[in-house]
Amino acid sequence: MNDQVKVALTRTLIGKVVSDKMNKTVTVLVERHVKHPLYGKIIVRTAKYHAHSEDNQAKTGDTVEIQEGRPISKTKAWTVTRVIQVAQVV
Repeated sequence: MNDQVKVALTRTLIGKVVSDKMNKTVTVLVERHVKHPLYGKIIVRTAKYHAHSEDNQAKTGDTVEIQEGRPISKTKAWTVTRVIQVAQVV
């Protein structure tokens, strides 16, 4: 009678693609701004994630949104959901 559906909350992050040399995989650099616990200065913390890009639509320099999912390989558990901004080619 009580059929409750569990909805998994997946994390989404926004970052910049720093490498697209692998097939169907991009490396995304995510920056977050945190306050130093003692001095109070805002500092930048970075993390790199490998994300699955099925049709290789994300290129180096693009700003993308990635979403957490099941592990796809040893280092890859994120997927590219959309390209927010395409890199400017000079």
